[in-house]
Amino acid sequence: MTWKHFWEIFSFANYALVAYAIVIVLRRPREPRAMLAWVLALLLLPVLGLVLFVLIGQLRLERTQRRRARSRRALAHVLARHRHAAEWPQPPPIDAALLNVVHLATKLTTLAPTLDNEVTLFQSPESFFLSLRMAIENARHHVHMEYYIWQPDETGRALAESLRHKARQGVRCRLLLDAIGSWRLTRRLVRELRAAGVEVAFFHPVLPWRGRWHVNFRNHRKLVVVDGQLGFTGSQNIGDEYRGRLRRLAPWRDVNIGIRGPAVLQLQSVFLEDWAFSTRCDIDIEGMLPDPPAAGRHAVHIIPSGPDTRAYVLHQILFAAIAAARRSICIATPYFVPDSAMILALESAALRGVRVRLLIPSRTDHRFVLWAGRSFYQELAESGVETYEYDGGMLHAKTVIIDESWALAGSANMDVRSFRLNFELTTVLYDAGLARTLQAEFDDLISASRRCRPTGRHDWTFAQSLVLGVARMASPML
Repeated sequence: MTWKHFWEIFSFANYALVAYAIVIVLRRPREPRAMLAWVLALLLLPVLGLVLFVLIGQLRLERTQRRRARSRRALAHVLARHRHAAEWPQPPPIDAALLNVVHLATKLTTLAPTLDNEVTLFQSPESFFLSLRMAIENARHHVHMEYYIWQPDETGRALAESLRHKARQGVRCRLLLDAIGSWRLTRRLVRELRAAGVEVAFFHPVLPWRGRWHVNFRNHRKLVVVDGQLGFTGSQNIGDEYRGRLRRLAPWRDVNIGIRGPAVLQLQSVFLEDWAFSTRCDIDIEGMLPDPPAAGRHAVHIIPSGPDTRAYVLHQILFAAIAAARRSICIATPYFVPDSAMILALESAALRGVRVRLLIPSRTDHRFVLWAGRSFYQELAESGVETYEYDGGMLHAKTVIIDESWALAGSANMDVRSFRLNFELTTVLYDAGLARTLQAEFDDLISASRRCRPTGRHDWTFAQSLVLGVARMASPML
């Protein structure tokens, strides 16, 4: 076979596969911008466009949906006996505007808000890691941990040693890690954990020989449950960099949440569902869902979201929260790549008189994503949205504060990937005191940030304007 014949066969195969991929795009409706971006990528990037489509082009995880549905049914009868302790009373002690958000979130997730929780906010990474290690050391029955990134550095090894120590004492320890996010975790450390009795599983690994090509659908959640009584969740991964030990991004800022009370049951159910999918094993829930004691006065709503649902849960709840705001909206996010609906919601809020402030770090580990976000600054500013860039370190916290009276915090960024592709975990705090604590931290960061004023094209260099355009064009796929 000559090179000419080979090239003809290769070209024909490429065009045939491109045509097939375009048919898939057209038969699976999504946002028109994203559909057009994929069609152009397939047509203009020979071979590379196909590779990208195979790796990240799928939006739903149907097999996950079926298996997670089975695990939900297995848990339903157990959770039912706790409903009297966890269900939101009627009528709820909140205003009508917020009640609409509560009803929407409950309908989308089938999880009701819970009362009688004690919530602790950790805004210092060191205080969070200290509390986490103490909780593990005090465990008596089980420790469940689920993280996107677990680094094999000093921090990761210290927590791994805590797990090994408890496993040797007979405490059942389970560790669920995302297969892509935790790719740096060494096999040696995994073997050491398993040898000590720690059960380690990886979420949705890429296994081409089993037909798993997609690198999408990452488990971006961060949660810990100890003895079914104490829970942790938030935005912080496990590693030295997340404690501000890497000079380039230090100090590192996150928001983590400690919970005692009925909401811990919901964290537990999220972990057990993810564990059942990842291990394909029946769930042994004996002793893992104890009667939740009334621990405090905080109202909490746990919101799991991901591509295993037909509705974009997080996207709809954020949209409703922005629409419900009357006075102020404060958003802190490390990565800002919104879709047109979220841009419209923010602009509409600002135009009706709500003060909207957006805080993004300028020192980031993903520069291209930063420039994608910057491409939206001008149109937001023209509607009255105030955009700030924080130069003091890596702002990794993901918080939304509404009217200084309630707030959302968790693992989700303000981007299309968190809205539609990642498995995320968000905690809604229906408490003015907690909201004011987050607001005070937000205001402190704003005071140390630069406000980004509206700029025209002439204010950017040729290279900067080109990067902005490319990043904006690629934003539907980021």
